[in-house]
Amino acid sequence: MYEIKKEIYLDLTKNQKSALCNYLRANVKKFPLLSVEQLWIKFYEDEKYYLELNCSRFEFLENMIDEDNFKLDTIKYLKECKKYYEYKEKQRPIIEANKAFEKKKREFLKEVKMSKEPPTKKQIYYYEKLCKKYNIEKRELESKLDARNEIDKIITMYSKSLTYIYEKEEKEE
Repeated sequence: MYEIKKEIYLDLTKNQKSALCNYLRANVKKFPLLSVEQLWIKFYEDEKYYLELNCSRFEFLENMIDEDNFKLDTIKYLKECKKYYEYKEKQRPIIEANKAFEKKKREFLKEVKMSKEPPTKKQIYYYEKLCKKYNIEKRELESKLDARNEIDKIITMYSKSLTYIYEKEEKEE
């Protein structure tokens, strides 16, 4: 897609070419179900309409929009954009799988790091408060990971039992 930009719209300035290409690419992305011909017709009709109203964002197209070279260049660029987005769509599952793998890898490395560090004072304090509140026998916490897992275990265990108690009370009422 980027190589074709060098071959098309040779009589436009750099800024004009960039603005036009960005607009066309956005249209291809916005309307993926339209064919290249339909995209060209939509663009052509819209631009003709706005040029007649004198409020087009591409005033420089007024003299060239009806030329065959402009049409051919535009269709060529629309085809390249269509190919690019179709390829990108086909790559989506691979990219998503890579993201998921990287996320799991980061989580694993985080846990490895946590398993090597001693628990923080806050974790120890919170763990002791939970043990006292629920009358649980305290055990020695080896690492941040160990502290996190113990705290999570206590919270989930007692939140489930509290949920069960509340549900039982609601049924009785």
